[in-house]
Amino acid sequence: MNIDVEIAWLSAVLLLAMRLGPLFVLVPVLGSASIPLHLRTLLGLALAAMLASANPQWVALAPIDSGGLIAAAFAEVLLGAAMAFGLMCAFAAFLFGGRLLDIQIGFGVATLFDPATRAASPLLGTALNLMAVAIFFAVDGHHMIIRAVAESVVNVPPGQGLQRLDMATMVAAFGSMFVFGLALVAPAVITLLLLDVALGVVARTMPQMNIFIVAMPLKVAVGLGVLALSVPQMGPPLHGIFATLASYWRELVN
Repeated sequence: MNIDVEIAWLSAVLLLAMRLGPLFVLVPVLGSASIPLHLRTLLGLALAAMLASANPQWVALAPIDSGGLIAAAFAEVLLGAAMAFGLMCAFAAFLFGGRLLDIQIGFGVATLFDPATRAASPLLGTALNLMAVAIFFAVDGHHMIIRAVAESVVNVPPGQGLQRLDMATMVAAFGSMFVFGLALVAPAVITLLLLDVALGVVARTMPQMNIFIVAMPLKVAVGLGVLALSVPQMGPPLHGIFATLASYWRELVN
């Protein structure tokens, strides 16, 4: 049995796999350490083969000489890393908001070992990040990733690379992480700030009271209670995070 494979098609598949590589390594959703490396490799190659087969008009543009392939591979990795950066910023907003709330409540000294990333993560930040992963799949975020990669193949064919990496778009995505991270936990943070002011007044007027012993459990109860009550109001920030991610990908490859 003879199997004929076009060199141009194989070159396009390998280059698209290089583009998908950072998404399967750097992104918290797909880069989980619990997913075997060979499974992620096979998934990336399969997706790259489907994208190359669905866009045969761009396959012929892929270089087939060794020098061109090496240069194109670096360009594809750069494009994939730039796309992964936007998704990492989206999930970092939840970690930032949780870390900010951890410091306000008093959980700043406590960290959890995240088995997905094999790194120490903030307590509430990890909880919000798990919520973000669940919401991401609930709103078909994985389909959004596939659509973004397919759109990038049309606008930036394999082997062509980005003509210009727009740093302003990347800086804006990085800045939005802080804005949306604060918006997610703003009710709890503002409430805890007012509670700190009230406890400060009590400490000045009643110096005989051990305010530290009173403040710790009170801040934990108030902070977690307000956070639980504000979960139904997180819709607009969540929509803003994923809408910003989609616009970032469009601006990056257009």
